[in-house]
Amino acid sequence: MKPLLVSLLVLLLAPSMAGAAPETRVPTVAASAASAGAVADFDAVLQPVRQVTITAQVGGNVLALRVKAGDTVKRGQALVRIDDRDMRAGVARSDAAVAQAEAEARNAEVALARNRDLQKSGFVSQAAVDTASTQHQAAQAGLAQARAARTQATVAQGFAELSAPFDAVVLATHVEAGDLALPGRALVTLYEPGRLRAVVQVPASRATAVAAAREVQVQLPDGRSLKPVARELLPAADPVSQTVEWRLDLPAEANTSRPGQTIRVIASGMQALAVAATPRPNIPAEAVLRRGELTAVYVAQGDGFVLRAVRVGPAAAGRVDVLAGLAANERVAIDAVRAGLQGARPAAN
Repeated sequence: MKPLLVSLLVLLLAPSMAGAAPETRVPTVAASAASAGAVADFDAVLQPVRQVTITAQVGGNVLALRVKAGDTVKRGQALVRIDDRDMRAGVARSDAAVAQAEAEARNAEVALARNRDLQKSGFVSQAAVDTASTQHQAAQAGLAQARAARTQATVAQGFAELSAPFDAVVLATHVEAGDLALPGRALVTLYEPGRLRAVVQVPASRATAVAAAREVQVQLPDGRSLKPVARELLPAADPVSQTVEWRLDLPAEANTSRPGQTIRVIASGMQALAVAATPRPNIPAEAVLRRGELTAVYVAQGDGFVLRAVRVGPAAAGRVDVLAGLAANERVAIDAVRAGLQGARPAAN
């Protein structure tokens, strides 16, 4: 019976013990208003600097697909093999045509030489020699045409075995063995590893200001911030979306990320922005809670805290601008970790 009494005692005391969580007072700070004219936040996409799509140059069934997405390939490594029986037959026909043209050219050359000898003896006229000369020239042209056709057939046969043009990673495959590959059909997409860039679609009205940005930070999905090693703003705007493509080449540290991932680009030092006078909340960097891709702050509400997701700019001098999710003068917990504990309360100011 003693174990039963102990269990009942624990159940009776559990509510009172749970309510006895120590109260934690966490200091708060008001989000101050800071000028937003020098900061702009954009969504971007990671793209390889060098990417190619291998397409079929000849028609035929795909006999073998030798790679799959994610494979690493070396320059010259075989990727796809297309049925080349028709092309081999074309090469054989062109070889026969070359042999026939060579025989005709030799025959025309002999006929021309014979007619010239006969003319010297007075047995044939000049007209016969001219005819033989013309036939010889036609035979030579036919031989050149047959040789060119053989070269074309040989080149076409080479397109049956497609290989990697450089050391690469297979981004995607677009066919399977047995599919019909027609000229122009995409077969395999490759990209060169180690060279990535962030691509931003900037509104055309802000392109000039972006080009004048003094500092640019690229925030990767893992939370790291990198400075691009090169910037390129394309000269033309998209006529439909009215955006300009901004390319930011990234250093080798970005290699752990994957093409296609969405990232953030924060540009600062753009005095020409039309929103230069618009204030943004500014808070201490330690007030921001980071969990993976989530950034949030604990906002004081009544006698407690509410966790709220925010978007922040790059840290400078221990403080960050809040780009979205927080209004000026709202109070946030200075210590985001302590504010998340049970019983946390805003400290009296």
